[in-house]
Amino acid sequence: MTLDNHHRSVLAARRRFFEDGRTPRGLVPDTILRSWMRCASQGLEAARGPRVEMLSAAELRRACERNERLRRLCRPELEALHADARDTGSVVILTDADGLVLDTVGDTEFAGRAAQVALRPGVAWGEASTGTNAIGTALVERRPMAVRGAEHFFVPHRILSCYAAPILDPQGQLAGALDLSGHAAISHVHALGMVRLAVDQIERRLFEDLSRDHDVVRVHRDPALLGTACEGILVFDDYRLVAANRHGLALFGLEWNDLGGIRYNELFSTSLAALRDGVKPVGLRGQRLHGRLDGGREHGRIVVPAPRAVDSAATTGVPLILETAQKRRLGRAARMLDAGLPVLLQGETGVGKEVFARQLHAACTRAQGAFVAVNCAALPESLIESELFGYEDGAFTGARRKGAPGLLRQADGGVLFLDEIGDMPLPLQSRLLRVLQEQEVTPLGGGRAVPVDFAVICATHQALDAAVEEGRFRSDLYYRVAQYCVDLPALREHGDLSGLIDRIWRMLDAPATLSDAVMRRLAEHDWPGNYRELQAVLRTLRVIADDGTAPGLDDLPPQMLRRKPAPTHSTVSAADGDLQAMTENAMLAALRACGGNVSAAARRLGISRSTLYRNLGGRAAAPGGDGPLQGG
Repeated sequence: MTLDNHHRSVLAARRRFFEDGRTPRGLVPDTILRSWMRCASQGLEAARGPRVEMLSAAELRRACERNERLRRLCRPELEALHADARDTGSVVILTDADGLVLDTVGDTEFAGRAAQVALRPGVAWGEASTGTNAIGTALVERRPMAVRGAEHFFVPHRILSCYAAPILDPQGQLAGALDLSGHAAISHVHALGMVRLAVDQIERRLFEDLSRDHDVVRVHRDPALLGTACEGILVFDDYRLVAANRHGLALFGLEWNDLGGIRYNELFSTSLAALRDGVKPVGLRGQRLHGRLDGGREHGRIVVPAPRAVDSAATTGVPLILETAQKRRLGRAARMLDAGLPVLLQGETGVGKEVFARQLHAACTRAQGAFVAVNCAALPESLIESELFGYEDGAFTGARRKGAPGLLRQADGGVLFLDEIGDMPLPLQSRLLRVLQEQEVTPLGGGRAVPVDFAVICATHQALDAAVEEGRFRSDLYYRVAQYCVDLPALREHGDLSGLIDRIWRMLDAPATLSDAVMRRLAEHDWPGNYRELQAVLRTLRVIADDGTAPGLDDLPPQMLRRKPAPTHSTVSAADGDLQAMTENAMLAALRACGGNVSAAARRLGISRSTLYRNLGGRAAAPGGDGPLQGG
């Protein structure tokens, strides 16, 4: 159904429901109709608007602290989902189990419009207060929801099209919701599928704390899907099923209320001891499965699985395949870590620095210890010090009782990964240098220094040596963290891009193949977003292929369908003589074509607005001197 037809159908349903008091069956999905009926029964009036109550800054800070682990586990998916949806000018939203907005990431222009309808941190979007909306209704229905335009209960919300999925913990309890919201006038064809995949990844991470004192069985019918967000996870405590994910329950036809009442031998004919020895699991009904056992207790002793290579699909959604040269670098970098030397990973945004860091952690002698990742660019400057170093009770207003240890102490015995270290504020750089030199952490608010022992991996897309010269990065810290550097190449530099994409597509176990035309266009693309961009495209095509339909050229993102003009003599000369000038000329040409609108020009070029501003920041006027740059 087109956007216009959908809009007319929903308006007809609203007239029938809100004005005539009749049930508009067939005009809107049953989930929307049920939500409208719930809202009306609770006394909400569509014409009067929602009751918006904003938390104070202190209340919001306490709510964020209560949901600290959820926010940390969800951060990679918020950023990856935003990268997937950046061309549609959307925002990605994380809420708690009651629908309270905790974090938002996305297009600043649309975020401003969303804030006008209170779609911002500190506002609760539960259905009981905010009416039919994707977040609140997904939490009530406990299923992914799309609420588009006028399907929202309240009239002011019809500017939004929202796609949300509830996040369930290993016991089936609501932990929160993930939402992608954009303008209702724009078609968001694959948004709900992308949100569902992101939630699968988050729910998989929620099992991280269980593998040391429970028997965790990871299982699937297809061996290629083990280690991905699609694997089934079943957790047993003394042979009783105590936790699971949705995929694990579905494999055996179970429901959430079966937890606590099902025993291991009611599901598997293969013993736990045999699984521990590497025997493939067999279901009680003879299902031939593939799987492995993580963690568990044997004769009262906790058994920790041997280190294994990190599956990059678990962290990025598509595998990052290391070529021979990269494997050699990985092995050498692991030896450096084992010798006590820090490792610095350098490369463009999206080349897989965190995935490489996780593989490095798995390959070094600290693989049994924690891997603590800190995105120095994502943490608010006002919170980064307390997040890193921890704090004592009463260190500041709103501080948690009994304090908090901080991420540096959590990395003790393992690996600390400082991503985008080039964005760390200068005052914190000096404190970090002191920790690395003295190997002890002093929390905020005083207290004694606590010894720490961790290996350090840093990553950046910036040229840190240039940042040192410009005074943005301390030279003493630079020489401390850059003792061994690994350059990760851009995706476009791969020698056999077609072969690489084909291998990754087959590893995703899609039911349909990619046509020669699609594969050719993928191989011709420059991939400015590297593996992150490839992840977004292949995840989208994988969702399309779920019904057996082979993805076509029309299913590719718009920026991949635009034909590049053949290079002229002048552009070749410009490229040879001054690449920066050629880049600026292309950006200025895009700005002229878009009437000076920066947002539109950035979308036309397939880059972010910040990249455009960074390259043309010195130009106070639009191309041709017609006036200031327009924000869009």
